[in-house]
Amino acid sequence: MTTLVASSSRLNLIRQTQAASSKAFWRLLVIMFLFSLFVLLIVGRLASFAVFDGAHAYDSVSSTYIPKRGDIVDRNGAPLARTIDAYAIWVNPNKIFGDKKDLAQKLAEIFPDTDADKFYGKLMAERATYLRKRALPSQVKQVHALGEIAIEFPREAERLYPQHDLAAHILGFVNQEGTGVLGMENVLNEHLSNPETRANPVALSIDSRVQAALESELLRGIKSTGAKGGAGIVLDANNGEIIAMSTLPSFNPNTPKFFDIPEDYSLSTSGKTPLSRQVNSVTNRVYELGSTFKPLTVAAALDAGTVRDLAIRYDATKPIKIDGHKISDTHASYRWLNVPEALVHSSNIVTARLADNLGKDNMDEMLTNLGFNERPVIELGEKAKPLWPKNWGRVTNMTVGYGHGISVTPLHLASAYAALVNGGIWRPSTLVKRKKDEKIEERRVFSSATSARMRQLLRMIVSDGTGRNADAPGYRIGGKTGSAEKPSEGGYARKLVVSTFAAAFPMDDPKYVVIAMVDEPSGTAATSFQRTAGWTAAPIVKKLVPRIGPMLNIIPDEHRDVDVSELLPLLWKSKG
Repeated sequence: MTTLVASSSRLNLIRQTQAASSKAFWRLLVIMFLFSLFVLLIVGRLASFAVFDGAHAYDSVSSTYIPKRGDIVDRNGAPLARTIDAYAIWVNPNKIFGDKKDLAQKLAEIFPDTDADKFYGKLMAERATYLRKRALPSQVKQVHALGEIAIEFPREAERLYPQHDLAAHILGFVNQEGTGVLGMENVLNEHLSNPETRANPVALSIDSRVQAALESELLRGIKSTGAKGGAGIVLDANNGEIIAMSTLPSFNPNTPKFFDIPEDYSLSTSGKTPLSRQVNSVTNRVYELGSTFKPLTVAAALDAGTVRDLAIRYDATKPIKIDGHKISDTHASYRWLNVPEALVHSSNIVTARLADNLGKDNMDEMLTNLGFNERPVIELGEKAKPLWPKNWGRVTNMTVGYGHGISVTPLHLASAYAALVNGGIWRPSTLVKRKKDEKIEERRVFSSATSARMRQLLRMIVSDGTGRNADAPGYRIGGKTGSAEKPSEGGYARKLVVSTFAAAFPMDDPKYVVIAMVDEPSGTAATSFQRTAGWTAAPIVKKLVPRIGPMLNIIPDEHRDVDVSELLPLLWKSKG
């Protein structure tokens, strides 16, 4: 009996345990279902937000961070101009708690470029005013530590040029309203300020590395020659892109405070910049560029057929006297010269004879095809119109042949040399990076055969002629020197010279044109007291090309060069 009772109790216990387990199982199942439903609701809400609200949210956030004025970058994306939220320092004089004279003195200690009296004047004003429109964070921290409750620190949009004066004449600057008034800032105003386009940076054609190298070597050349200033350009010979362009002395577009004061290097640290430094000498000043024109005259003569045989010699034994004018050579040879010799020795007399044979019509056609009759083709608004002779007679045609009597910009010359070496095609220059498959306007100026011949002759000028000081081993530089006296009242100022070297490299497959111009070199010990381009401008190119060549994927190779073997005997015969 006892055994039956015990068995029944165990059976009841087992049943109760099973019932409890079953109840716990269903409770757990319900909890898991509710948890899964909760998770699904959250995931669904997140998905809904992403699909329906995400785009609007992104637009809202992105529009917040779009600058008030778009960025300008170089061809590799390096920033050249951008708008940032900078600190300003603002004061309400009526709410100043402390002593105003003491406060002015402390502000002058923080900002040593502004004296205490000027700050005191602002602190005594009747209306709220700026103490500083742009201040460094460290300066803001110092002013904040003064504890003056009347001073506030608003964040305001400021145009910043992180490379300081690099490419200043290309970039230009903006006015206090944030509108571009010079350079590409002016050209790109609409794109940079339009809410629909300003989020996309504008890529210029320039390479900031090449630009820095050009400015560095140009400045070194100016200092070593005692020159007033200089200009330079690196141009892609095949698509017209300007890789670098410089005018020196320059200015800092972050602080464009210009004054109508005399040009003087000593003013560079005074906080004042001469108004003349705004002028872009590459595009907005014209010069007689002298003997750099001679290869253009030779090329035109080859195409016109007035020069058929380079071995034919021309009388350079004495100056040409015509219509009361005398055309002579700076370094006279006093003998008959053929065309290669005339270029190698830079003979005005022979080039004048070639221009005379060529005639005004052919000369005019060539110069017009090169765009020498109009302002340079470039996006900038700062462009000078060339000066052409009013009465183009025989004598004028002869002097124009060697670069006198006509004035153009260095950019005109660069584009002309590109056509001279790239196969004979002129293309417009640009400061905006070209698209990969962009169609470029072009016109033929020289035949491909003439261009090939000119590459030989330009290389010989550097290897054997007046351009020897530009020769950089392995880079096969070719080019021509040009030294021209500046026009003045009643003639020319013999002591004021513009020295130019126009070059291209590598001459066996020209990629880039380089122009270096030195304005009014005085001649120093570094130039053996010479002012001509062979001593002043050519060395700039010699130092520049090895610096920029590797940046432009051109590696020096001393085992390659232009084949001039057929022309060398022409030079040898003259020495016999």
